[in-house]
Amino acid sequence: MEKPTLVILAAGMGSRYGGLKQIDVFSPEGDTIIDFSIYDALQSGFGKFVFIIRKSFEKEFKARFNEKLEGKAEVAYVYQELENVPSKYVNPERTKPWGTGHALLMAADEVKTNFAIINGDDFYGREAFEVMARSLTKTDKNSYNFNTMAYLLKNTISEYGYVSRGECQVDDNGYLIDVTERTHIEKINGKLMRKDADGTFVPIDENTVVSMNFWGFTPKCFEFGHKLFETFLEANTENLKAEFYLPTIVNDILKSGKANVEVLKSDAKWFGVTYKDDKAIVQKEIEELKKQKIYPIKLW
Repeated sequence: MEKPTLVILAAGMGSRYGGLKQIDVFSPEGDTIIDFSIYDALQSGFGKFVFIIRKSFEKEFKARFNEKLEGKAEVAYVYQELENVPSKYVNPERTKPWGTGHALLMAADEVKTNFAIINGDDFYGREAFEVMARSLTKTDKNSYNFNTMAYLLKNTISEYGYVSRGECQVDDNGYLIDVTERTHIEKINGKLMRKDADGTFVPIDENTVVSMNFWGFTPKCFEFGHKLFETFLEANTENLKAEFYLPTIVNDILKSGKANVEVLKSDAKWFGVTYKDDKAIVQKEIEELKKQKIYPIKLW
């Protein structure tokens, strides 16, 4: 049985955080959040790691992760650069990556097995990786049977500002009907609110099922996305902040009628960093997990 691959989204610039949170450290031992994801994934049976990064911080990533994974798993790096689009859509004024959907497409040549994709700045927990690995291992890699790891919105909010989340609609059998990227969800006066396209704030239920970009795919997923991305580029050439999100590809998958996305559940605790003030919370959570011996003091 082929071991699944883990693809790690790490090309973001961390504008709200104020730096490269993907390689920031969160423990006295120098652990990044990605270290815990890799550790959990190895324990759960993943056999290859593909980092989606930018050339400008390639050296830092390789220095941090190559030695840790040597002899344990295969490692590859792919690059999400602004010019990785058809030449007619390159805009020299653009400074921000094209989004998580574009990043996924960059990994196509390095992914030959069933795989999961995650954010580099989110802590998902061991159980979530175990559940995902079991699902990927038993799935035919030539099938269109995909999945996503679900979380409740109330457990994924920052106290320090707005966050982006994929709002999921799930049918009675536990399969995804639709996912909508909500780019601005914020706690205002104790209530969770999301911002509509016209800038209006409307309430959103704290128990809304959301995606944290922890998706499970077979290699068949790459049949979707390229044409969709070109259509997106055509419509957004002059929009310097437009992003092509992973949920856009997922909705295309759902609309195709030949694929399905099972919604997996986990009781693992999620936490992550969007703002600099989130760091202290994550440091405390990690310290507690090590005290409880869920993780060794030294991961590597």
